[in-house]
Amino acid sequence: MKNVESALKLFAISNQLVENELDRVEREFAIDLGRGHTATLEKDETYYPQIDRAIRQEAATMSQHYEVFYSLEKTIRSLVADTLQTADGDGWWAGTRVPAKIKQEADARLQREIDSGVTVRSSSPLDFTTFGELGEIIKTNWDLFGSVFSSPKAVERVMANLNTLRGPVAHCSPLAEDEVVRLRLSVRDWFRLME
Repeated sequence: MKNVESALKLFAISNQLVENELDRVEREFAIDLGRGHTATLEKDETYYPQIDRAIRQEAATMSQHYEVFYSLEKTIRSLVADTLQTADGDGWWAGTRVPAKIKQEADARLQREIDSGVTVRSSSPLDFTTFGELGEIIKTNWDLFGSVFSSPKAVERVMANLNTLRGPVAHCSPLAEDEVVRLRLSVRDWFRLME
């Protein structure tokens, strides 16, 4: 059953990567491949045009990297949640599977959102963990994840690479050409760990 679930998840993320590449081709060559993709959020036509054109072009280029990270991080969170829930049921977060420090940090982030008066991003405490904390949860529960991944050191290395690459994407800085290649390789490395 786990092999079927893993294969489906691999298929879904592979499809997303192909879609991202097709999006890039459409943007780069200013063509419509007839895939029916439309912008989901209209740009503010009063203010957006006032932003420097070079910055808008850079944002369009960086959006594809954000989409890859968003998809991958959601996939990793889903894998962690599904694996822990299968092992310990719905109360896995309250149990001993997640280190106390990670729980405290996630709870503090949730409370900051509540206190700020904004709409809370999620009801799942796992959504308040960092990328690095997700790696720690996987390593802490290697008894469960050892059947999914080939090596704990490899998971740690790939997660560290992804975490480093995530910084510029999350903080609105362009990725250098070499880092774009490194991102693609790191995503491939992640899925290779699950073969």
